[in-house]
Amino acid sequence: MPEIPDSILLDEPPTVAKGSGSARQVLHWYDFLCPFCYVGQQRNTIFKSHGFEVIDIPFEAHPEIPPEGRAIGERSGPMYAHIEEEARTAGLPLAWPERLPNTRMALAAAEWTRRHVPQSFRALEKALFAAHFALGEDLGDRDIIDAHAAEAGIDVAAMHAALDAGSAYALVDQSERLAKSLSVPGTPAWFVSGRLIPGLYPREQFEQLAQALTTVNDGSAKIPTRRPTSAEAPSVEAAFGNAACLIAKEHP
Repeated sequence: MPEIPDSILLDEPPTVAKGSGSARQVLHWYDFLCPFCYVGQQRNTIFKSHGFEVIDIPFEAHPEIPPEGRAIGERSGPMYAHIEEEARTAGLPLAWPERLPNTRMALAAAEWTRRHVPQSFRALEKALFAAHFALGEDLGDRDIIDAHAAEAGIDVAAMHAALDAGSAYALVDQSERLAKSLSVPGTPAWFVSGRLIPGLYPREQFEQLAQALTTVNDGSAKIPTRRPTSAEAPSVEAAFGNAACLIAKEHP
């Protein structure tokens, strides 16, 4: 796999809604089947604790997975052990699922909710992540999505109408076009103050970046680019060097 760059600087931040693009806003691309995104929810809390608004937007990391999903073997080794430790630290239950779903419908339902029923988005997002990583439910099953949507207070009939008409899927397309324009390689990825952060960097680096951007009003603070040494984090290259679900690559 190609090495993930430390950061990419852009002249102008992108926008996804009226009034967006400020230095206090973070765009975060995610996919429900990506384990780095699941534990990466903790990275979002770092930004939020420093007063940033985090906007979660969809990115289908594995569009090649068929509608019925795909079986996957046992997950073991240093990288998986590190993800499991990250999950424990974040207080997230993790039971590796036996199958990988096609998540486009789930992402479309979530993004439609974020746009049209924003007060229910966080509850649905959290529920769909847990459905895959804690409950072993199939996110390619509309009934599963419906159940979690109803519990989050969403009008399921209205959501169905958007899915059936294709308008909900168009929202995912829009998010992915934005990702492509910024050279987002996979999930998770964050864009803040003109900087693309591709992959699950250590908590300490996120904390340093958030602190730097908080104290430098013009947003010119540089992202900390030092990677931890092997003594600081065993198997760090496996854990962080390629810690992203890359498009059309085998999912961990």
